Amino acid sequence: MKNGYRAPRISARHGLALVVGAVLAVPALAAAQGPGTEGGQWHYLGGDAWHTRYLPAAEINAANFDDLEVAWEWDAASFGFGAEIMRATPSYVDGKLYTVAGPYRSVVALDADNGEIEWSYREPHTARSEYSMRAGYGKGVAYAEIDGRKVIYISTPGFFLHAIDAETGDHLEDWGRPVDIDGFPQSGVVDLTEDLVQGWGPWEDHVAAGGEWDAYQGLPLELGYITASSPPIVVNGVVVVSNSAEQGYNQSRIENVPGDILGYDARTGELLWKFNVIPRPGEFGHDTWENDAWQWTGDISSWAPMAADPDLGLVYIPTNGPTMDWYGGFRPGDNLFGTSLIALDVRTGERAWHFQMVRHDIWNYDTPTAPVLMDVTVDGEEIPGIFQATKQAWVYALNRETGEPIWPIEDLPVPASGVPGEKLAETQPHPTWPLPYDLQGRTEEHLIAYTPEIRQMALDYARATDQLFPLFNPPTYEGNDDGRGGAMICPGNTGGVNITGPSIADPVEGVMYITSHSGCSQTYLDAGELRDNPMQTGTTVVDYATRPGYAVRDPDPEVDNPFEGLPDDFIFDGPRGRIVAIDMNTGEYRWTIPHGDASEAEQDAIRNHPLLQGLDVETNRGRGGHSAMIVTEELLIASGQDAAGDNFIFAIDKATGQRVGAVPIPSGSRYGMSGWVHEGRQYVLVQQSSGLIAYALPE
Repeated sequence: MKNGYRAPRISARHGLALVVGAVLAVPALAAAQGPGTEGGQWHYLGGDAWHTRYLPAAEINAANFDDLEVAWEWDAASFGFGAEIMRATPSYVDGKLYTVAGPYRSVVALDADNGEIEWSYREPHTARSEYSMRAGYGKGVAYAEIDGRKVIYISTPGFFLHAIDAETGDHLEDWGRPVDIDGFPQSGVVDLTEDLVQGWGPWEDHVAAGGEWDAYQGLPLELGYITASSPPIVVNGVVVVSNSAEQGYNQSRIENVPGDILGYDARTGELLWKFNVIPRPGEFGHDTWENDAWQWTGDISSWAPMAADPDLGLVYIPTNGPTMDWYGGFRPGDNLFGTSLIALDVRTGERAWHFQMVRHDIWNYDTPTAPVLMDVTVDGEEIPGIFQATKQAWVYALNRETGEPIWPIEDLPVPASGVPGEKLAETQPHPTWPLPYDLQGRTEEHLIAYTPEIRQMALDYARATDQLFPLFNPPTYEGNDDGRGGAMICPGNTGGVNITGPSIADPVEGVMYITSHSGCSQTYLDAGELRDNPMQTGTTVVDYATRPGYAVRDPDPEVDNPFEGLPDDFIFDGPRGRIVAIDMNTGEYRWTIPHGDASEAEQDAIRNHPLLQGLDVETNRGRGGHSAMIVTEELLIASGQDAAGDNFIFAIDKATGQRVGAVPIPSGSRYGMSGWVHEGRQYVLVQQSSGLIAYALPE
């Protein structure tokens, strides 16, 4: 790799110790370790520690998929659900399902026979949980078996860690430490924020000035705020806890708390280590912060789920960017470990390797999904792979033991910013293989070309309406918008890939399945004081902050449109929403298909347009948004809509991408899906706005 993007090797001068390739001496854990789930179980958020969502079962197949029927439904309305899709993917362990639900993130145990509640627990109210912007984003639980006891671990909106007996719903005895809040259990809980801020300069200054810890309020908002979005992951007896910060696209102040990663003893709740996501003096990466912002700014949290390789003793942390999402003039430098993938030694919390995918991120290109682990064979060499899908529409393919790229990743120039005070990285890493799975920027190469004449029409129209722009297009601001009203960033803030559609894989064949869409965001910066909100964290108003919302710029109505009556994005290659299958042994695409079906009205408009008569034009451009997916021995199962707008789960042939079955579901599904085998019967569990629906073949 060029210009220093190679994942750094560990050396004594970095003061790091790494144990790679050895199994750590830890308590025995009865949990699936990959590849794929084991024994019909679903112990992790992503099925297995490799986060593949692969169930090696074949009772449900192409021949009988359409026979699936509702086995049971669970209505989560009593936990506070309304129109929101159930974001949590339940874990299945020995006949029970464990999940979180509602804005208070109650943990719930369900009987897998009928979906009935066996027990539930809701953490008492606190001011810090009320402030959380990620309260309903729990996504799931962590599970481990400790000394023969099944234990569920959850992190909450108030940023507490709970350890609960999976059979009884009782908190563990002699675990963690008491929390001084009425209603909290005396054992089985840890105040994560209290541990997070120890040794952090702004908190130490606050204490020196007479400040005291208030468990109910948490960290004073003038210093920062921390919450949790995804569940912990348990690896070799260590509970690794990630976090989420105040939503960056709403921020207008520069101070916040770093989203440091915490590791706890699964048996005792003792804090074992903390990894600083913003390196301090003497730590690797500190030189990527060119001023003192490392002392008082924050974020770089891992709001997306984590994955792990228990055999290597490594846990993989995907991160987002630093405070703020769209402007970083107050934090010059590459800003490690922002928008990166970090491999940590789970025993010590020390960095094994890292790869930064976006330097000095001001595009909201946070890493939104867990990486997928698979062993692949590339040019005859067996490689322990890790594959990170991103909003940028790239898969970063790395060796999960060393961090080395499997295929070259080139360091290429990107546009500079015209925003005063902003200093972007001059180059960004560009994977050369696999090719992007969705449109990046909008270029002439993306235009339709059914005939030379149609391509020229599309090119003329794109130029006249200012619809061509590069990847890593920097935001504009009030002084340089040239009447455009904001920079177009493609892929936009929702991807490419996003958390609503986790990438999955068949680790036996080495094939990755990715759902993405080609949406854009319009980003425009105003003077910071115009966007300031007194309820935000921090005290210092930023020079520039983004306008709320992400409206996409409409084409200029004064320009003659030869494609009148067709979708606004028709001049660019589709599908607008897609699912792809990539063989990671070769980096070649097996197939690309639309995500669901475009509406009947849209397909008719394309089919009947006079400009397109007699041409072989694909009418189905798919749907925006993302699909929920799992993969089995024979099938890819994916949610989507048909042309009439009805919702389904579709059975897709893994080899060809052909749809071979469809089962109607009541409403749309996102954020994930799961599958398991209970008492010899295979289930597909679909997340709904109402709760959960389990499908199975007739008994």
